[in-house]
Amino acid sequence: MRIEEITIRHLKMPMKAPFTTSFGTVSEKELLLLEAKDATGTIGWGETVAFVAPWYTEETLKTTWHMLEDFLMPALLHKELVHPDEVSALFAPIRRNCMAKASIEGAVWDIYAQQTKQSLAHALGGSKDYIDVGISLGIQASTEKLLDVIKVYVEKGYKRVKVKIKPGYDVEVIRAIRATFPDLPLMADANSAYTLKDIKVLQQLDAFNLLMIEQPLAADDIIDHAKLQKQLKTPICLDESITSLEDARKAIELGSCGVINIKIGRVGGLTEAKKIHDYCQEHDIPVWCGGMLEAGIGRAHNIALTALSNFILPGDTAGSSHYWYEDIIMPEVVVEDGVIRVPQSVGIGYKPNMAVIDKLTISKKVYTE
Repeated sequence: MRIEEITIRHLKMPMKAPFTTSFGTVSEKELLLLEAKDATGTIGWGETVAFVAPWYTEETLKTTWHMLEDFLMPALLHKELVHPDEVSALFAPIRRNCMAKASIEGAVWDIYAQQTKQSLAHALGGSKDYIDVGISLGIQASTEKLLDVIKVYVEKGYKRVKVKIKPGYDVEVIRAIRATFPDLPLMADANSAYTLKDIKVLQQLDAFNLLMIEQPLAADDIIDHAKLQKQLKTPICLDESITSLEDARKAIELGSCGVINIKIGRVGGLTEAKKIHDYCQEHDIPVWCGGMLEAGIGRAHNIALTALSNFILPGDTAGSSHYWYEDIIMPEVVVEDGVIRVPQSVGIGYKPNMAVIDKLTISKKVYTE
């Protein structure tokens, strides 16, 4: 396998509804779509997940393009590879920039799966035919509106509901949800909005039998999360704090969490994501796959990763129609009764919809050197 050409497309996709968290609101998603071609003509696809502003991590759409153009693609192009795991070694001298690394590494995994005539899920070691999915709901205009939205997705069969919380929008919102849906598998995502000064508020959430509280404290912290976990009955799930296997090891050793959310882009690619999965499985820490408002290519990679056996909690990979008027893949991702069928065909299992991709592309550049 030798990558000879990479095309980067800059897409802008309007969302069906704005998505609001403690960081802000997203009403359209810009992304980079990567099309990598190897010496035999096999084409693999990858997608960046960085937003246009650095509110989730330090990376942005522009920084990922800069890192790809000036550092990552020059390190990868024309190199002989036997296995996609070797991409991590090529990129090791370059610090962080995990989302940029993951985008091109995902395309290499797609090529590898096609050339070895297996699905991406199988190439990663996945064995599931179906994956359970939950829904992630942004902050709504009112609690009544939130309850109405939850009802819609409960009736559609989603296996878990995640709601966003922030200081002043937490205990009473969760109380209202529990009063209406007493048996709903429910979790709260704080996106780093709290500090240790908020322990008493967070302890009140123990009364509502939540599956977990996701990333309550700072994005780069595992020490204070360990202190907080000792004060809570509800498991803490770490998201932004985990950017590598080493982060996961230290967090588990410190007792900073009971669950880990694995996002391919946040940890630098599928190889590192699989390592974290395997380590967590060895230490009885359940994992699930989080979402970054991915379009179809990124969504396909998430589905393949979730086929691994320790993804025992429903992930954020909702159906395409939840976010997009038109997705960039064929067929679109469909959720039926709270599950998605894992594609069994070679590669990512979905075809790029070039008509939609061309319509959404606002710029494009081809690289051969």
